[in-house]
Amino acid sequence: MADTNVESNPLLQDFEFPPYDAIEAKHVHPGMHALLRKLESDLQELERTVKPSWPKLVEPLEKIVDRLDVVWGIIKHLKNVKDTAELRAAIKEVQTDKVNFQLRLGQSKPIYNAFKALQESPNWKMLSDAQKRIVQKQIKEAVLNGVALEDGKREEFNKIKQELEKLSKRFDENVLDATKKFEKLITDEKDIEGLPTTTLALAAQMAVSKGHGDATAEDGPWVITLDAPCYNSIMRHAQNRDLREEIYRAYVTRASSGDMNNTLIIDQILKLRMERAKLLGYNNYAKVSMATKMATIDKAEELLEKLRVASWDAAVQDMDDLKDFAKNQGAKESDEMSHWDIDFWSERLRESKYDINEIEAADGLTPVWNNDVKFYRVKDSSENAIAYFYFDPYSRPSEKRGGAWMDEVVARSCVLSRDGASARLPIAHMVCNLAPPVGNELSLMTFREVQIVFHEFGHALQHMLTKQDEGLVAGTKGIEDDAKELPSQFMENWCYRRDTLMGIAKHYETGESLPEDVYRKLLAAKTFRAGSLSLRQIRYASVDLELHTKYIPGGSESVYDVDRRVCEKTQVIPPLPEDRILCNFPHIFSAGYTAGYYSYKWAEVLSADAFSAFEDAGLNDIKSGWQAVKEIGQNSEIRFLLSEVEKLHYRSSLNFEDMSLHLTHYSGITAFYQLQHNAVS
Repeated sequence: MADTNVESNPLLQDFEFPPYDAIEAKHVHPGMHALLRKLESDLQELERTVKPSWPKLVEPLEKIVDRLDVVWGIIKHLKNVKDTAELRAAIKEVQTDKVNFQLRLGQSKPIYNAFKALQESPNWKMLSDAQKRIVQKQIKEAVLNGVALEDGKREEFNKIKQELEKLSKRFDENVLDATKKFEKLITDEKDIEGLPTTTLALAAQMAVSKGHGDATAEDGPWVITLDAPCYNSIMRHAQNRDLREEIYRAYVTRASSGDMNNTLIIDQILKLRMERAKLLGYNNYAKVSMATKMATIDKAEELLEKLRVASWDAAVQDMDDLKDFAKNQGAKESDEMSHWDIDFWSERLRESKYDINEIEAADGLTPVWNNDVKFYRVKDSSENAIAYFYFDPYSRPSEKRGGAWMDEVVARSCVLSRDGASARLPIAHMVCNLAPPVGNELSLMTFREVQIVFHEFGHALQHMLTKQDEGLVAGTKGIEDDAKELPSQFMENWCYRRDTLMGIAKHYETGESLPEDVYRKLLAAKTFRAGSLSLRQIRYASVDLELHTKYIPGGSESVYDVDRRVCEKTQVIPPLPEDRILCNFPHIFSAGYTAGYYSYKWAEVLSADAFSAFEDAGLNDIKSGWQAVKEIGQNSEIRFLLSEVEKLHYRSSLNFEDMSLHLTHYSGITAFYQLQHNAVS
């Protein structure tokens, strides 16, 4: 039931940090409607008084945009980490009105005309680079939002936008529900041989939650799920091949049948995206997507093909190595290696080859949404706060969507200063799905989980450590979408640095640092099966571009036909006939990677070039090279990226000031030490 007391609605309070402990589903409907009424009034006033000047155009616009982003961001965040039927229903009630206001704002001709007039005025030369970028960005986004469409076409465009929002929401919910629905009860300990004790403890804990009160890690019973920590562990460690097959088949067919089937939703999304593109004058939706990116379709496809060719022979050799190794171990499946065998035998080969196993696995200032969530203050060298972030590390299959992500709570902004003097400080969410602690045991991270946290922390640093005070382009805002993965992939490089890893990888009981020989084996294993892993991403990126450039919804090919055709060139063994991985692939159907999944490989090239600058400065000789490394990290222009930009002929320049502005070894890794020094063994 909705709480209609607007005055006490926590979503509408003047908060520095969101009151997550007080916000409930009942606050969403009245809170959003009250907010939208206020913002509509503010928008009407802006349109009435707008002039092509910063104080009369950009500053009031930023206040409107920010208020909606912050409140809706809180609601969306809670749905991602604390999903309930009541919250879903509440969001459904207000989503149409929210989208209508966004369309109304994005298609405002008075605002659009004022930005164009500002760009053409004598004042243009007086604007800073960041301000010019805001103006250019607003003009481009207005066109992509349909501001130039005539009444009939605009109405059609808006209907498409509304329907796409609904379909994306249903897609996500189907994936979450399908993941939650699968459970397998195991009572025979022979079926779980090979699984780490942490996985067994997690499975026993799940069994207890399902009514098996006497379940223990040692004796069972165990409930297996498709949640990432459980699924990944089974694929890598379960000796029971039949179990691996069952779990794999369930995983790649999630959300592809019954009332949670995303197949039709995918086709509807693709159809509507194509219609939207044509209304805007584009031949396909990929061109719409590329309008806000560095790359062109041709350049993205060219990069993917170069990487595919370079990866293929290595991937074929990877498979041959697995088969030979499995054969030497007497495995019956050595000649007929299947998808559910690859991770298992890869892990065995890696252990044999490198003789290592996976490393197993400023609270109180503000309310949080779960007791496991930690809140941190990030300070500069003078002990002054410069940002804050929430870290929600653990998997919660019953209420939290899968994957790992960073999102903003608020951006740095001088216009939205709380004291009228200093800029409002940025706040971020960093969310992962790591294996949670069981009972009194600590949650110890695998090396891959360490990489995931570093990756998301790179996004968080980009948001938090900006010095840009113009809120509409601060942090991750205003940056080309295919450049946003640069800081995250850049940060992953530090996982392999001795001083970084030794600083956080300590034995949870003795405090002993990671042994040197183990570190050297981790380093040697860095490129293990790199060809195969590269092809996996190329598959998804290529399918994404194909679906948004050439695919015709309702035509002779299905989306699965496209996927299988792409796999002929990107997968050494073909996918299963029933493989429906696209049905649970939110990156391109509900998240922000539409015709943009190639960005991971695109940014990987940039990040490798960026990291090489630190290595050239003396990273391997930290005693003598430290000052040079620090200076490069603090170079706000990050000039060393320019050579790669010129070489690849990118058609749009990076927003260097905000992309890497203090993505430094010093401040970044110091903050990460403070975050993880008690969490990693």
